[in-house]
Amino acid sequence: MTSSRFNNIHPGLSHQEALAILRRPIAELEAASDYYMAASHLVNFPGEASEDALIALVRNDQQEQPVQLARRKAVEVLALLGCERAIPAIGDCLHSDDRYLIENSTWALQELKCTDVTLHQRLQELLADPEQNRRVVVQCLAGLGVQAAADAIAPLQDDSVPGVRGAALAAIARLQGTRSRVMELEDLFTLPNQMDRQSALQDAIDADGRELLPSILQTPVSPVFRMRALKALWPSDQLHHAGLDLLDCLDGLLLDDPQQLVLVHRYDDEPAEDFLIQEFFGTDFSRCYLALTTLKRRDPAVLWPLLWQRWQEEAHNDYGAHYFFIRLWAALSPWPEAAQPIQEALLMEAIASQRPQFLKSKPAAMLAMAALAPNRALELSPAWLDQQQQPFWECRYAALMVIEQAGASQRLSEVVAGALGDPDPFVQAKAQRLIG
Repeated sequence: MTSSRFNNIHPGLSHQEALAILRRPIAELEAASDYYMAASHLVNFPGEASEDALIALVRNDQQEQPVQLARRKAVEVLALLGCERAIPAIGDCLHSDDRYLIENSTWALQELKCTDVTLHQRLQELLADPEQNRRVVVQCLAGLGVQAAADAIAPLQDDSVPGVRGAALAAIARLQGTRSRVMELEDLFTLPNQMDRQSALQDAIDADGRELLPSILQTPVSPVFRMRALKALWPSDQLHHAGLDLLDCLDGLLLDDPQQLVLVHRYDDEPAEDFLIQEFFGTDFSRCYLALTTLKRRDPAVLWPLLWQRWQEEAHNDYGAHYFFIRLWAALSPWPEAAQPIQEALLMEAIASQRPQFLKSKPAAMLAMAALAPNRALELSPAWLDQQQQPFWECRYAALMVIEQAGASQRLSEVVAGALGDPDPFVQAKAQRLIG
């Protein structure tokens, strides 16, 4: 539930200080969020003292909001710490009136690989309560391999809630080994709601839905989700599957051409440039891709001053817009002469960025450099292949794409050969193909 990159968000708080906060009465808290903050911070201090404090918090049944919010977090942190002795306390939370605490507890029990059949039965009872997050309950039961839950889950394959339906389809495939309905997940890939589309990709992963890969690659969600599905579902040590070529799929994901996606939205009339640029700041990638497709038909000279203004105002710090601005720069030409040095500087900044939210912009920026300043991109490609400088494998893969697009694999044969020893198998495979 929580990425390790964001765990230590209170670096000034010591272990003992966090424990002391959890021992204070509510009346002595400096802020209502103190319990939550302290519980969150204990993920950085594995051990008995942290576990004891968190278990005590989970068992605290006071109704005040600071306690209730912190209990939800404590359950999550105990799971992240792998604290199996917390299972009884977490299991008791399945009887809470707080459905968000039940949701976190359900997830935690799956993470902790709970084998308590009494708790398995309680989870099955929760499936009959539409007020609960039944998607998480279904995922938990399937993840724990609770075969006895199949009969209770099966009717949910036709549930009106897409997230519940998709989880149930995946769960039955896992629990019963029957794949007769797995392809129905494909219908969920183009739902209007982006969260439903993302959930459907996870369901495809859970169902080991390799037959769904062609449709997954066309789903209008962030390329991060499509790449995750590809990595999870592609058969190991194979370059071809379901009529697809692995390296062509990887190239396509990194180039991320919206023309290769099945977009959910359409315009009745093409909007003005300001509206289209604003769409890059939205959370629905189908709308972003539609705006990108539309802007690719507009005049770069007209677009540049609008883009540069929005970049300075907010796009530089909005990871979604940041990505789509870079994609647009790569897709259009020629840009005004005054724009080119600015774009190159911003692309170099994106490539060097260490901000975790902006990871998907890094390989996009390399490929944009190859489009806007091919000679410079080629010159920099050996450095981009360096694992110390670019630990993110997609950047090293993109560097090989830069070399390939320039037709320079022979000239840089030693550099490409070095990538044969890359720790990532996709980078290795790409290097092997370039060598021939």
